[in-house]
Amino acid sequence: MDFDLIIIGSGPGGYVAAIRASQLKMKVAIVERAEVGGICLNWGCIPTKSLLKSAQVFEYFSHASEYGINISGEAKPDFKAIISRSRGVAEGMSKGVQFLLKKNNIVQIKGYGRLAGNSSVEVTDNEGNKKSYSAKDIILATGARSKELPNLKQDGKKIIGYREAMTLEKQPESMVVVGSGAIGSEFANFYQSIGTNVTLVEFLPRIVPNEDEDVSKQLERSFKKMKMKVMTDSSVLSVDTSKEKCMVTIKTPKGEEVVETDIVFSAVGVTTNIEDIGLEKLGIKTERGKVVVDDFYRTSVPGVFAIGDIVNGPALAHVASAEGIICVEKIAGKEVEPLDYKNIPGCTYTTPEIASCGLSEAAAKAAGYEIKVGKFPFSASGKASASGTKEGFVKLVFDAEYGELLGAHMIGSNVTEMIAEIVVARKLETTAHEIMKAVHPHPTMSEAIMEAAAAAYGEVIHI
Repeated sequence: MDFDLIIIGSGPGGYVAAIRASQLKMKVAIVERAEVGGICLNWGCIPTKSLLKSAQVFEYFSHASEYGINISGEAKPDFKAIISRSRGVAEGMSKGVQFLLKKNNIVQIKGYGRLAGNSSVEVTDNEGNKKSYSAKDIILATGARSKELPNLKQDGKKIIGYREAMTLEKQPESMVVVGSGAIGSEFANFYQSIGTNVTLVEFLPRIVPNEDEDVSKQLERSFKKMKMKVMTDSSVLSVDTSKEKCMVTIKTPKGEEVVETDIVFSAVGVTTNIEDIGLEKLGIKTERGKVVVDDFYRTSVPGVFAIGDIVNGPALAHVASAEGIICVEKIAGKEVEPLDYKNIPGCTYTTPEIASCGLSEAAAKAAGYEIKVGKFPFSASGKASASGTKEGFVKLVFDAEYGELLGAHMIGSNVTEMIAEIVVARKLETTAHEIMKAVHPHPTMSEAIMEAAAAAYGEVIHI
């Protein structure tokens, strides 16, 4: 065999798995047809956070007088400079991953990888040349791409996906964002913040529909406060791109409405990259566009594994990384536990931010739990008041019988940094009493977690 392990795809699942395998003394190769680091690092998680940070800094300057700071002249966003900074951050991180791969003696193979057997991979380079490599085991980590709807065919100019949304040559005056999940909401937030007139269209009754209902309501209030137009229970029927402006026909509860806009951004989800990677040739089982795997990511064919967006589970970078580590450690013969998908944090980097983990209030009730719910608003937080970021709250859901923490739902400044406390607490099966009695520092945003737990049991101090 040429290698102990070949991994197809270098995203947060693939490159993390490769590094862990190298630490476990395997001879590893990673096959990548595009940029090292995958979509998340190059076209997703990292560059979007750079864009959102620029928008946040612009917001600070725009409201500097509220903090007692006088700035002569009007703050204006430099769209090209914002985009350039974002691409620079992504490129720097990609180089960092390449360094880590070299440091760990991982062979990088440039090209399009396909399964040629359960122990061989065929790689086609940019010139069309093909070469085969063999390995004891193979991990598929090919990720996903922007999903296209029949009535929202992306042309890369007027109807765009996330790649084009972060590399536009000029800032559009107006934009219709279709889909209010994490991707849609983050881009809607970014463009509205820097002065684009955004219309956010969501098919379901509320935006960020996977979040707790109270969180959805708060984000909609925050978006409307920014002057964003939010349309729920609505769907795009058609887009006419024949003129200079796009004419978007939207079905709403009150009837059809036509919105004129410069750009339509489709953020209706992602679709997996499982075509033409050799699954059919080997008879690897798939179901509803996903590769079927067991608890340790073994496919239906021995020696072939799959992780990340192409298997069932949340399509999140940190999930793919965790899956990659578990998969590799299992291959190495270590004692490992399956990933607990009920304790995965989700984060949306809007302003205010959203972070959640576990069951929502509605889901806990539907599951038959008798619950206690505690909610602490950031308007009562000293740190939030001092920071000028009083929007939002922390909401905790407990099992009334045992005090088990069933779920946490936060919206506010820096809550994506706070959710890890909840993940660890749930991993350790922490109760409400233990959260309340764990002294939290003051003044911090995180003490809202302690206060929310106390609120569930009628012991809250500051509201």
